[in-house]
This record gives sequence, C-alpha cells and structure tokens, in this order.
Amino acid sequence: MDTDRILKSSTSEQDLAETLEKARRRTRLLNAAAQVSRNTSSILDPNQLLPATVDIICEEYGFYYAGIFLIETLEDGKHWAVLQAGRGRAGRIMMEHHHKLEVGGRSMVGACTALNEARIALDVGKEAVWFNNPFLPDTRSEMALPLAIRGQVIGALTVQSTAEAAFSDEDIASLQAMADQLAVAIHNARLHQQNEYLFKQASRRATLLQAGADVSRNITSILDLDELLSSTVDIICEEYGFYYAGIFLVETLEDGQEWAVLKAGHGEAGKKMMGRKHKLLVGGNSMIGAATGLGEARISLDVDEEKVWYPNPLLPETRSEMALPLIIKNKAIGALTVQSVEEAAFSEEDISSLQMMADQLAVAINNARLLKDLEMANQELVRTKTFESIATATGETIHWVGNKAAPVPACADRVREDIGGFLYLAKEYVTQTGINVEEDPLAQVIIEAANRLEQEVPDLPTKIDRLRDKPLDKLRHMLDIESVLEDLDIIEKSAKTILQIKEDLIGPARRLKIQAADIVEVVQDSIKGFALPPGTVSYSIDGYVPPVKIDPLQFGRVILNLIKNAIEAVEEGIDPHLFVAIRQIDEKFVTVEIADNGCGIPEEDLTNIWMTFHTTKGKKGGTGLGLPACLQIMERMGGKIGVTSEVGIGSTFTLHVPIYSPEKDGELIAE
Repeated sequence: MDTDRILKSSTSEQDLAETLEKARRRTRLLNAAAQVSRNTSSILDPNQLLPATVDIICEEYGFYYAGIFLIETLEDGKHWAVLQAGRGRAGRIMMEHHHKLEVGGRSMVGACTALNEARIALDVGKEAVWFNNPFLPDTRSEMALPLAIRGQVIGALTVQSTAEAAFSDEDIASLQAMADQLAVAIHNARLHQQNEYLFKQASRRATLLQAGADVSRNITSILDLDELLSSTVDIICEEYGFYYAGIFLVETLEDGQEWAVLKAGHGEAGKKMMGRKHKLLVGGNSMIGAATGLGEARISLDVDEEKVWYPNPLLPETRSEMALPLIIKNKAIGALTVQSVEEAAFSEEDISSLQMMADQLAVAINNARLLKDLEMANQELVRTKTFESIATATGETIHWVGNKAAPVPACADRVREDIGGFLYLAKEYVTQTGINVEEDPLAQVIIEAANRLEQEVPDLPTKIDRLRDKPLDKLRHMLDIESVLEDLDIIEKSAKTILQIKEDLIGPARRLKIQAADIVEVVQDSIKGFALPPGTVSYSIDGYVPPVKIDPLQFGRVILNLIKNAIEAVEEGIDPHLFVAIRQIDEKFVTVEIADNGCGIPEEDLTNIWMTFHTTKGKKGGTGLGLPACLQIMERMGGKIGVTSEVGIGSTFTLHVPIYSPEKDGELIAE
C-alpha cells in the first residue's frame, strides 16, 4: 500500500513537472511569437529584421542555431538560397563567406525551398538530404521551414539543436506561424525598400529638373559670362550633392597649343585653381583633355582605374569623375567636369541630365561670346562713326567753330597794331630823352621790339605820325590798353570753346583705360578744380563705398560737364547750392547723384538733352555736345546716366557706376 502511494505520488509529481514545463514552454513560445510580431510590424529594414529574428528564436527556444536564407538568381543562372542572417560566431563566419545552398539541392534548405514544405530531421544522421555544415558540428536535429508569400517561396528559416528529436509539435506549429509572419514582414520590407528607391528616384528626378530649371534661368537671364559659369558650377554641386564641378574653355595660348583653361570652379579648391590659372592640354592625359580633344563624354566610375585621369592635389577625395564636352557646331569649345567622393556616383539620369545641361551651357557660352564680340564691334563702330562725323563734320559743327573762330583774326590784328603803336612811341621816347642806349639794356629791348614790329607792320610809322597832333583824350581812345586786353580775352574764350567742342566730339571715341578706382576721390578731385565758394557744394557719402571700374580721366570729364551745367543752372538763383550723394545701391552699382536748386529743365526737353547739338542754354552759348558725350562715356564703361528735373526747383543727374570685383574682373587693363 505504501509503495503504491509512493509510486502514485512520484507519477503525479512527474506529470505536474511536465505540465509546468509545457506551460513554461508555451509561455516562451508566445513571448517569442510576440517579439517576432513586434519586430515584423515595426522593423522595415531587412538588415535589422532578420538578425533580430534569429536571435529571438535561439534565445527564447533555447536552440543551438537559427538562420534565414533568401532566394536569389546568381550569375550562373541558378536559383540559390543565400544566407542573410545567422546566429552567433558560426552565422557571422558563414555570412562573411557568402554561404549559399542550391534550391532543390542536397540540403534541408534546398529541399524546403524547392518543394515549399517544411523539412524536419529529428536525427540529422539519418536525413538523406542533410547538409553536413563544418561550422555547425554539434547539430543533431534540424528543421527547415519555407518562407512563402501567396504560394511563392522567397526563402527559408533553418532551426538547429544539439539534441535529437528536439522539436515538439508546438515548436513546429509556433515556428511555422513565425515563418509565415516573417515571410510577410520580408515581403513588406522589400516593398518598403522598393518604395524608398522609387521615392529617391522621384526625388532625384525632381532635383535634376530643379537644377536644370535653375541653369536654364541663368542661361536666359545672365549675360555676363563669368557670372554665368560661376553660378552654374555652384548650382550643380548644391543641387546634385557633388564634391566639385568646374568649367573649362578652350583657348590657344602663347605656345601655339590649345589648352582647356579653368574659368569657374566650385568652393575653395576652385578659387585656388582659378588663382593659379589652372589649365589642361586639349587631348592630353586628363579627363578634360580627352573630352575636349575627342569631343565626347568621358566617365570614370573609379578614377584609380582611369588611364587618362589627372590626380589633382586640391581634390584628393575624388573617386569618380565625369567630363562632358561643350559642343558648338561639332567643335568642343570647352568641358564641364563633375566629381564625387563616391565610386560609381553617376546614374544614367545624372549623365543624361548633365549632358543636356552641358549642351545648354555651350549655347549660352557661345551666345555670351557673340554678345561680347557684338559689344566690342559696336564700340569700334562708335569710335569709327565718331571720327567719320568729325572728318566730314556737319553744318552745325562748322557753324559753331566758325562763329567762335571768326573774331580771332581781327582781334589778333588789332592787338598786333596796338602793341606796335605802344612800342613805337616808347622807342621814340627813349631816343628823344638822350639815354645812352648802349648802357641801358631795357632801352635796347624796347628799340629792338619796336624795330621787329615795324617789319610786321610796315605802315606803322605813318599811322603813328597821324596821332602826333591829336589831343590827349583822343589819343587815350585810340591807344587804349583796355582794348588790347579785351581782344586778348576774346581770343582766349574762342580758343577754349573750340577746344571744348573738339573734346566733346572726340573725347568719347578715345579708348578707355578701365581700372579699379575710388569713386569718392575721383568725384571730389574733379569738383575741387572749380574752386567754388565755401558752402556751395555739400556731400552725402553713405557708409562704405566699394571701388568701381572706370576710366578715371573720362569719368572725370563726365563730372566736370555735369558740375559745369549745374553751376550755370544756379548762377542766377538766390541761394545757389549743389548736392552730391554717393552710395552703393546693390551688388553691381554705385550711384553718384548731382543735384542743384537751379532753374530746372522743361519736361519737353528731358529726352532731347541727350541729342547732339541740342542745348537749353539759349544765349549762354551751350554747344549741345556735353550731355551726349556724358551718355556715351557712361554706356561704354558699362554704366548708365539719367535725369529728373522740375522747372524752378532744380535738376538731379544720376550716374550708375559698375562696382569692381576682384574675383570677376581680376587685374583690369586698358580696353
């Protein structure tokens, strides 16, 4: 009786222990399933999902090893189950060796993926298709479960144990459910990756379109070649995320060879290369040399393997480069280089987009060059036409010069005659006083000068004889020094007017000697020459005024003309005043405003004042040449001139003067 009770008690305890173990086992299975479920619903990256899953299986089930394979078609055309995640050191080593098993081959995983059914070996030694893996020598039982979506096998889950018959029915059911979840999660992760790729592609296309649009806007709006090229390389690097971009243009240098000369480069490296006048031989041993020499794109996805690659010490991180020729009429006029820190950085879309951009850029560069040639031709035409107009003259020009020159001969004759009379009388006076001429140098000079004038005016003695009997008041009238001074003044004014007409006509046609200059200094020095009364001129200089690019001599003539006009406009006013304001208005221009409180210009004359020979000065004697000359000079220097005026209030002339930029203009020389 006692023995039976003991046996019954022992059996009950054993059953209870087994029941508890099964309960704990179910709990672990539920916990593992819950963790895998959380992973499958929250982890979208397969590289994170798969390793986490094999770790959960081994830790919660207590298995020796777990691994996940996914099916791929490799170079040999066969389908292989490739290990994507493996537990522990063995898994890591197999991953490093790119471990794979043939679908349908002699392995549990091979059979499982080929047949789309679970494969369970309770004793691997008796399994006909078991793969004896040297990295897992302790495996005694294995289970391979297919990962399938809608009947299509995408991979397999392998679970291995060091114990024989290690898998209970609950393990199998739980792991198969987990495998089904995992298959769905892998499929979703792949869809997510695909969507991310498509999103990146769409984003990339949007970036390419934006960059293309920006460059296109530049091409249509920026006519300055240096500004266009600099802006383009910056857009390419910023929009595409590339390491460096540069634009070269082909030039024939002093050595007679053609070189691709860097005209714009991105970033600090670009500035340094521009400063060094970086160039590469057309057809030489460089990507740019090859692109410009052959007139075709050169793309290197790994610069270390490129035979004609030029290793630039200023761009040490370049790993891939693209050189695209800039073609006009089948001739390379330059090349665009784009460089990345990544290998194989250029997609097909990048290449086609950038080549299209390069084609647009080539057209823009050619147009900018044609425009520059046109401007130079126009300047030469202006000079030629100006000299032609001077050579042929016009009726009005002849009229002006004739009027101013007409009084000169008569005045000169009167001066010669009057001075001769004074000297002749002085000679007679010296002779009659009994002065010893030989001992008096002044007397000798007077006699010699009188004798010289007698040669110029032979009838001088006769004319003087007629004066001898004249009374004093009559003699004062006939021999008047004031008359001599008046004649000399007429001669002087006539000569100055003729010279001014000449300068107004020919001055603007002279070649400009453009240089960086301090505009405040040039303006103030020009105005100082008028020696105006204190308080007549006041200045307003707005903060820092950058250097400008002008011909100081020609710009000084503009200021002189405007100040002269302003002085004449205010000379009849009650409180004459001139106001000069100098300030920078934007990145391109400094303005100089010259305002007066004079008589003003009638509205109907505001457009006519720029016409040659039109003058509003009436009896004051203006030539109508000064303002047209100012307009021509300002336009040739790349500036502008304008005016606002109100009768009885005054006038304001505004000059827009180009700012000097060391980066764009470099060392300025004569035009």
